[in-house]
Parts: sequence; structure tokens; C-alpha cells
Amino acid sequence: MEYIYPTIFHVNDDDSYTITFPDLPGCISEGKSLGNALSMAQSALTQWIEYLVDKKQDIPQASVIGTIHIADGEFVNLTRAEIRDERAVRRTVSIPKWMDEQVSASKLSLSRILQDALINKLPQS
Repeated sequence: MEYIYPTIFHVNDDDSYTITFPDLPGCISEGKSLGNALSMAQSALTQWIEYLVDKKQDIPQASVIGTIHIADGEFVNLTRAEIRDERAVRRTVSIPKWMDEQVSASKLSLSRILQDALINKLPQS
């Protein structure tokens, strides 16, 4: 799932940034430079949403960026987080017996091979 939230970047006296999310009270981060702050905002948002999903809590609706009020020394930017469910699932697959024997003899992980092959075949998002 993709989540996009308005993010307030407050420029500090030492040119670092304090990062807050108006729709996610308590979700706060910092960045030493603008590039670092953008990266930290994405990381904070991702971790916050993953926590809410893990705890089965409601995910707040994102505000419209134009409705966000800021103070002097602040600016608003959108931050995007993509949340993927990384839990393992069991699937039954069929392969020829000779392949299964070679996989076992080679001490390879059929799950790892399948995951690697699928990563190469699926469209990247």
C-alpha cells in the first residue's frame, strides 16, 4: 500500500530540520541536511504506518496539503511511504521429481530460489 502525507519541515538555527506530520501526532524526526531530512521523513512515516498496521490501529486520513498551517521558517512537502506485507505465506508448488532431488542434493533453498526468480519477473514498484 502507498501512503502519502503532508510533512512539515522546520528549519532550525543550525540548518538542521525538525520533521512533523500534522496527521500523525507524535511522529517526529530530524535531519541534518535537507536531503537527510527528506530521507528521515520517509523512514519515520514508513515505521509509523507499519506500527499502526501491526497493532491493527486505524490509519488516519491524510490532510490536503493546502490546508496545512505553517509558521515562519517552515515548509510543507509530501512524504510517500510504501508498506508491504513481508509475512511469509505457504504455497504449494509442483516441480518435477528430478528437480526436487537436485535441489535437495545441492542443499539449496527452494523458497529462496523461487523468491529470487519472482523478484526478477515481477514489475518493480
